[in-house]
Amino acid sequence: MSPHQSDTKPSPGKGGKAAEDMPDTELDDDEAVDEIIAPSGPDLPFTAIDWTAHAGDADGMVGAEVIQTLVKRLPNAPGVYRMMNAAGDVLYVGKARSLKKRVTNYAQGRFHTNRIGKMVRETATMEFVVTRTEIEALLLEANLIKRLRPRFNVLMRDDKSFPYIMLTSDHAAPGIYKHRGARSRKGGDYFGPFASAQAVGRTINSLQRAFLLRSCTDSFFENRTRPCLLFQIKRCAAPCTGEISPEGYAELVSEAKDFLSGRSQKVKTEISGQMQQAAEELDFERAAVYRDRLAALSHVQSHQGINPQTIDEADVFAIHQEGGQTGIQVFFFRTGQNWGNRAYFPKADSSLEAAEVLGSFLAQFYDDKPSPRAILLSHSVEEQELLAEALSTRAGHKVTISVPQRGEKKDIVDHAVQNAREALGRRLAETSTQSRLLEGFAQTFGLEKPPVRIEIYDNSHIMGTNAVGGMVVAGPEGFVKNQYRKFNIRSTDITPGDDFGMMREVMTRRFSRLLKEHGDEQPDTEEAEDAGAFPAWPDVILIDGGQGQMTAVRAMLAELGIEDRVVAIGVAKGQDREAGRERFFVKGKESFSLPVRDPVLYFVQRMRDEAHRFAIGSHRARRKKEMVKNPLDEIGGIGPSRKRALLLAFGTAKAVSRAAVDDLMAVEGISESIARLVYNHFHDNG
Repeated sequence: MSPHQSDTKPSPGKGGKAAEDMPDTELDDDEAVDEIIAPSGPDLPFTAIDWTAHAGDADGMVGAEVIQTLVKRLPNAPGVYRMMNAAGDVLYVGKARSLKKRVTNYAQGRFHTNRIGKMVRETATMEFVVTRTEIEALLLEANLIKRLRPRFNVLMRDDKSFPYIMLTSDHAAPGIYKHRGARSRKGGDYFGPFASAQAVGRTINSLQRAFLLRSCTDSFFENRTRPCLLFQIKRCAAPCTGEISPEGYAELVSEAKDFLSGRSQKVKTEISGQMQQAAEELDFERAAVYRDRLAALSHVQSHQGINPQTIDEADVFAIHQEGGQTGIQVFFFRTGQNWGNRAYFPKADSSLEAAEVLGSFLAQFYDDKPSPRAILLSHSVEEQELLAEALSTRAGHKVTISVPQRGEKKDIVDHAVQNAREALGRRLAETSTQSRLLEGFAQTFGLEKPPVRIEIYDNSHIMGTNAVGGMVVAGPEGFVKNQYRKFNIRSTDITPGDDFGMMREVMTRRFSRLLKEHGDEQPDTEEAEDAGAFPAWPDVILIDGGQGQMTAVRAMLAELGIEDRVVAIGVAKGQDREAGRERFFVKGKESFSLPVRDPVLYFVQRMRDEAHRFAIGSHRARRKKEMVKNPLDEIGGIGPSRKRALLLAFGTAKAVSRAAVDDLMAVEGISESIARLVYNHFHDNG
């Protein structure tokens, strides 16, 4: 959490404490701070008071000197502080039970580690947010760290939302789906979280075989006149065409809910009994159906691995540190079932102890995720009770955080530690291999040092239509997928199929934006890497193309005045487009090839293939969207709400096109002018 221990013992407060009970703020009349009511941030259950220190008294000062000036008027109250450099970049976000006492520690100029000393020396100003309780300070700190990503804080690198299984409740024949993101207003039953989309997909496939629930859309369901293929392969009961009665389908839905709610043994016992009864009645076909359903349920549980007897709902966190890096393994247990695990590798200074890294990670992890009733850890963390009370305040139910010492829970934590150790070992091995490849890459192409960021570009289109440019990014730790970007080709003056023109547009948009966001300062990738951030500027750009492509790219770089800041390399396919015969184009050199078994050649091929895969995938997604485009989307003034209202009223866009103006006006939200707009769109003569 904080870079060093506070001089005061943490004291958990109550999240509902009244604002008038807030501690005295020790303000003087010289207005050293501005008082404003600040928004609380996404999903924060409170509103904070923002105190922004004036920099007038500290102009030209940096480090402990500027902090000494700012601390004089600080309130003796809980809150969050931000340390910023001269450029306005946030260096560190911390929380304190007493802002005045905590920040005074920085002003004294005596630090336990070089990291804190460097952080203070770069500080040019600070901002403070006063909260009513220390719990609110902890929640706000985690929220700000995730949004601002300060270079001296522990940072989560992978912050994807977790997928859930959803059973709908707004239809006579509920369906089963994978769900990610905000919950639907229509309601439904949600089961999760699962560790990955693959885990959800695998579970849904098995549940469909076990409970024969539909997974089609409502519109597909309503328009069926005969069962689809899923009925033929025994993965759906086909309620759409009445192959099963509504009561029979409702029973299947109830069994699925029971299984996902942890009553799996009850469900298996009931199905086993039904199978036995069918066999006794010599209805072997029906008995075989029940047998297959039991096998599908067993398949689900066999893929879940550990299914503990003493844990109903818990998340398990285990941390392992090695080689200056940190690995955290998270296991999810819900309804007594193991719903998968995921490895995280947070950015953290190598001087930080495991407990401090894990504590900061936990606060960020649950900033936008629901907390289970129990959290099991491999290490005790600082302010464990305070964190538990903060998560309880947010979740609306009691959350316990503990480090098991014996029994099944201890065995599960030990298993998670082993997984964390193995995952970090694999990552270290991959990083080592990647480092050697980058060193070889630098030597092959005459670079001064191994590149930290390589951007690879490719285009995809069919006869010039739905053209998309793709950019993938590689670095010391492999492909950095959260940095991938796609560019929908917008220019109308590009001839269909003009790859040179497409690449020119992509390059211009990419580097014009970089210049706008980062100005003309020379990017320092080493400094960015030391700070725990991935650089925005590339050291190298790889272009899938030959001399012609490179000429267009270099001309664009020259127009922007950055041709000496980025190394551009062209990769042209060899004779007969055979892999291994690629030719490389680098400024100031003759084109050349690499030996067929050169590791650098394999490395470049892998990067090029990844760019090709990403560009084709983006193109296909755009083409698919274009194919299913609704005619109502082409009408100006018809947004999602009016489109939904029209489709609910008429069923299809074709029916809307045949409707009279009076019929259109009868739809809620459709005025006479909008009705005539829709009518005229489908009738050229008005």
